[in-house]
Amino acid sequence: MKSTTLCYPERDGKYLMLHRTKKENDANRDKWLGVGGHFEEGESPEDCMRREIFEETGLTVTKFRYRGIVTFVSDVWEGEYMHLFTCSDWTGEIGDCNEGDLEWIDKRRLYDLTMWQGDRIFLELLDTERPFFSLKLTYRGEELVSAVLDGEPLPI
Repeated sequence: MKSTTLCYPERDGKYLMLHRTKKENDANRDKWLGVGGHFEEGESPEDCMRREIFEETGLTVTKFRYRGIVTFVSDVWEGEYMHLFTCSDWTGEIGDCNEGDLEWIDKRRLYDLTMWQGDRIFLELLDTERPFFSLKLTYRGEELVSAVLDGEPLPI
């Protein structure tokens, strides 16, 4: 299982979202996600999140919250432990991203975007200010077949 981070910079009721359109053979192609990526050797979740935010946006995170861990299981892609963050303060200016287009999206519009079904679950958890959580998402292809929050199955 690989380890990754995903962070949602937030301001004025909006998240900075990444529309993944630029990489070939991208499992997330044409989907909207937060900003993040894979761990490098020796990184903590916080180190990885800060580096990925800087590399993909040009922003240096100064205030963040570690919100939860999401375990992805798939019959197609490698399993993944994704460390989930929100951030509310940073320095710098947003630049170009080599993975897609960055855009501030109103939180009320998020569910209109093309995204993984499981992402909708954890975005709702972020919006309700739920304490640190563990979410396991199981996919068959692109279909979410199971979601378990803190050990309890969720209706899909």
